[in-house]
Amino acid sequence: MILRTERLVLRHARPADLEGLHAVLSDPGATRWWSTPPHGSLDETRRWLDDMIAGNAAGSDDFVIERDGVVIGKAGFWRLPDVGYILHPDHWGQGLAGEAVSAALDHVFTHRPIEAVTADVDPENAASIRLLARLGFVRTGSAERTWNIGGEWKDSLYFGLDRETWSRR
Repeated sequence: MILRTERLVLRHARPADLEGLHAVLSDPGATRWWSTPPHGSLDETRRWLDDMIAGNAAGSDDFVIERDGVVIGKAGFWRLPDVGYILHPDHWGQGLAGEAVSAALDHVFTHRPIEAVTADVDPENAASIRLLARLGFVRTGSAERTWNIGGEWKDSLYFGLDRETWSRR
C-alpha cells in the first residue's frame, strides 16, 4: 500500500527501514511525547519494526513516512480507531505531520467502515494539539496518569474526528 502526497510517500514498513526508523525512535526530541522512551539499540527498533510489519500484513493502516527517499517517521493507525504519528525533529515545523496524517485519514475514511477516529495526546504536546485542531479533531476528554514512560507518569487529552466532519473540510 502506497499513499502519495505533494511532498511525501507513505507506505507499509519493510526490514530495510530499520536504520531510518531507529534514527527517529532513538531521538529524545522525537520521542518526548511518544508511548515509549527513546530506543536504546537497533535490536529494540528491530522488534518494533517487526511488529509494524506484522501489523501491516494483518491489515493495519500504519505507514512509514518517506521524504525524498529518506524515512522520516510514521503515521497512521496501528489499531483503529486511534491515530498515531511521529517525525524526526529535523522535519518539524514544515507541515509534514499534517500532510502525512491527512493522507492516512483520507485512506481510512475511504477504505474502512469506520465512523470516527481518535487521538491520545500528552497535554504538554502543544504542536500535536494544534495539528489535531487544524485537521478538525475536537477534544473529547482527559485522564491523569495514563502512560508510564520510563518511570514517569504522563496524562492524556483525548480527541475525536468523525467521518462527516472530515468530509466537510
